[in-house]
Amino acid sequence: DKPKTDEVAVTVNGVDIAESDVEAKIKPQLEQMIQRIGKQMPPAFIEQYKTQLKQQALETMIVERLLDEKAAADKIVVTEEEAIEQIKEMASQQQPPLSLEDFKSLIQAYGQSFDEVKQRIQRGLSYQKLIETQFAGKINFTEDDAKKYYSENKSQFETPEQVRASHILIKSDTADPNADPNQVKAKAKAKAEGLLKQIRDGADFATLAKANSDGPSAPKGGDLGFFGKGQMVPAFEKAAFELKIGQVSDVVQTQFGYHIIKAVDHKDAAVLPFEQAKDDILKTLTQKRQGEIANEFVESLKARANIVYPAGKEPKVEKPKIESRNAK
Repeated sequence: DKPKTDEVAVTVNGVDIAESDVEAKIKPQLEQMIQRIGKQMPPAFIEQYKTQLKQQALETMIVERLLDEKAAADKIVVTEEEAIEQIKEMASQQQPPLSLEDFKSLIQAYGQSFDEVKQRIQRGLSYQKLIETQFAGKINFTEDDAKKYYSENKSQFETPEQVRASHILIKSDTADPNADPNQVKAKAKAKAEGLLKQIRDGADFATLAKANSDGPSAPKGGDLGFFGKGQMVPAFEKAAFELKIGQVSDVVQTQFGYHIIKAVDHKDAAVLPFEQAKDDILKTLTQKRQGEIANEFVESLKARANIVYPAGKEPKVEKPKIESRNAK
């Protein structure tokens, strides 16, 4: 049911946010979910999902209203040129990179207006500028802080032993329900052994993989890239890690079929030295603190704001759990 346009969802510092605006904000997500999961979902589930979306959207709209007010009060200005530069940056990061005109076409293809997107970007940049004013004098991490983080999170800087391998897979299953599975397996194994003989006789591994492998890596000559222990099935892993660089395995059987594996490269387990990790650690600590300051700033705006919900529309607040005095 479409809400009445005059129904108020919440009033923030005397400014109403209408139910219809909240509905409009969640409509694309709701339609996307129904398309993805199907209209066969129980109405109760869709209604529950819609309620969750509305609560999240309303919270976002309240915060945006408060940030808009504060940005206006602090005379935070974002020019159209700054928004265009940001959009160009976003376009250049697409795969493949896009020009501004191509990006405009892409936005329109998704049924969006470029001007609306540009306004959203401007709005987002104004929030960014506003929140950045809160960072001054509050973030000052030192090398000692980085060393502490490094020593407390050693596992983050450890790289396990890895091998880079290529493989040729001959599948041993069949879509034919009338086929004798033993015959299918025997045929697959014989093909794998024939290919192995060709490799031992000097044939190029990558060329044979492209022409014969049933694995998704076939177009790349069977190249699987680097992988660590625990990423492949046990029989494959055991064979791959036992090979020396350039060495080719015997035929290895797994649940996928018959493999011929070639070791291409190897990396020993290693620990990234502190000096190499330091800059990234300081960046991580800074970003974490910036996030905390941003949250504190938003909460302070909410605490000072006059946020009024119509009767019966107040958000549900979970009561804090009271622990027993005997609880350990």
